Amino acid sequence: MTKEKVDILAIAAHPDDVELSCSGTIIKHVKQGKKAAVVDLTKGELGTRGTPELRMEEAEKASEIMGVSYRENLSMDDGFFQYNKENIIKIATQIRRFQPEVALINTPEDRHPDHGRAAKLIADACFYSGLRKIKMEWDGEPLEPWRPKAVYHYIQDRYLQPDFVVDISAEWDTKLKAIAAFSSQFFSEKSDSKEPETPISSQSFIDFLEGRAAQYGRSINAKYAEGFIAARTPGVDDITSLL
Repeated sequence: MTKEKVDILAIAAHPDDVELSCSGTIIKHVKQGKKAAVVDLTKGELGTRGTPELRMEEAEKASEIMGVSYRENLSMDDGFFQYNKENIIKIATQIRRFQPEVALINTPEDRHPDHGRAAKLIADACFYSGLRKIKMEWDGEPLEPWRPKAVYHYIQDRYLQPDFVVDISAEWDTKLKAIAAFSSQFFSEKSDSKEPETPISSQSFIDFLEGRAAQYGRSINAKYAEGFIAARTPGVDDITSLL
């Protein structure tokens, strides 16, 4: 068991994917005493607004707000990272490092082509991480094989029918603060940015996020929820715990 072991590992193509899609769920479980970590594949360097250096600063602020224990960036090429052995091993190394029980990963299809490509790459890395004959190390130390017990795709821009939703009504305000940490990317009343407008930089995008969360929440009679797609059929021990 590594000292960096976490309960939940969220892996994303870009800094801010996690905040937009599943930060409420992370915040909720951290409040319950669980440990969480985030791994970003790229620094979002192709983004219209901001810089990679600023995105790293914003990611650190967002991590503090969410209460995650660790955040790692793998510095893959934004927009052009490939499905290959090198990148699978990079991701699998982090999975072995953190030994998560649950992995939260990009959605299988979305507006940004990186998201679907990342979903396949990360999901397969979760599998290969468990193969004993593949050797990996971190900080010069060998890593033991590890495979998350469950892999869930968080839903981001496009509407996809979730397999389950998580009530984040009590975490909504904190989720908005984590998103707002990326001030170079999203709308802020305090911002005097002169950078170009993008589909995610206006108040209407924040309104969209709230509407989506309300839509998912309505299905369980909650104010807000986040939706997930299960990589395989989930099982439960207690059906009375389902809403």
